[in-house]
Amino acid sequence: MSHDTTRPAGATDGADPVLSLSGVDSGYGEVQVLDDCSVRLDPGEIVCLVGPNGAGKSTVLKTAFGMLTPWTGTVSYHGRDIGGMAPEEIVREGIGYVPQTDNVFGSLTIDENLRMGGVARDSGLEAVIETLYDRFPIIEEKRSAKAKTLSGGQRQVLAFARALVMEPDVLLIDEPSAGLAPNTADDVFEDVEEVNDMETAILMVEQNVTKGLGISDRGYVLDQGTVRFEGTPEELLNDEEVSQLYLGG
Repeated sequence: MSHDTTRPAGATDGADPVLSLSGVDSGYGEVQVLDDCSVRLDPGEIVCLVGPNGAGKSTVLKTAFGMLTPWTGTVSYHGRDIGGMAPEEIVREGIGYVPQTDNVFGSLTIDENLRMGGVARDSGLEAVIETLYDRFPIIEEKRSAKAKTLSGGQRQVLAFARALVMEPDVLLIDEPSAGLAPNTADDVFEDVEEVNDMETAILMVEQNVTKGLGISDRGYVLDQGTVRFEGTPEELLNDEEVSQLYLGG
């Protein structure tokens, strides 16, 4: 892939995105991180954000989830502007978020964690929890265990399941393999695909570029708060400039 063939951020193949950031500036306090950043997530996709540390990848997720308010530009969910909405409102809209750390309650059991994930549900909590136990048997086997007793990989699965109790059609995941041994990380990437099979589109930040892009439909390379490249995993991984500048090639 080259600059000539890279699709501009926000380009479309005809499907309406479930989530999009268009021309977003955002940051923390007075410190700007995102600069005219545009990203889209189409129905059923896995999209991976990669790039150097400090590029703004996690800030994209936090802005999409309402933890940060865009200074300029728009954040849209199914075409409706959600920029600046509170996270608890965004959860009810249908977007889930799994942060990199502190993503489960260690002192609560697995079952209690799942119920905490569903506090905003009006009905159907028991049924959806049983569905998640069926989907992720590794947590069903330990449903009465405290979350702090779980391995890193098991804890990550619980974090996914907690976010899925609200049955979102978009899940934002920040560095799912961080701190995990390679074999465990492979298992977690399989779990990400399992989540995607539940008709949940995923926007994911991942430092393990090859693995992250390997399960994705498309990827964005961010640098200094803006999208430098966009393409399929094959295009990004095989592009010499992208590899040398951003992927350690």
